[in-house]
Amino acid sequence: MKSVSIQLDSVDKVRKFVNIVSVFDGEFDLSTDRYVVDAKSIMGIFSLDLNKPLKLNIHSEDEFDSVTQKLVDFII
Repeated sequence: MKSVSIQLDSVDKVRKFVNIVSVFDGEFDLSTDRYVVDAKSIMGIFSLDLNKPLKLNIHSEDEFDSVTQKLVDFII
């Protein structure tokens, strides 16, 4: 598993983010503080504090490079 920090500070960014990660077969989690949600779940993402940076855990190391290339606008 590899991780990157991302920022999702608008509804539009959340929608675009979910559309991108949903294309991939691997599993992705978003976490902040002690909460962890499925990164492919819009409802789950909105349950997090979006004012803070989020940690994206990418469970498939094979897809890490291709995922991070697609998410370059969100990575901080």
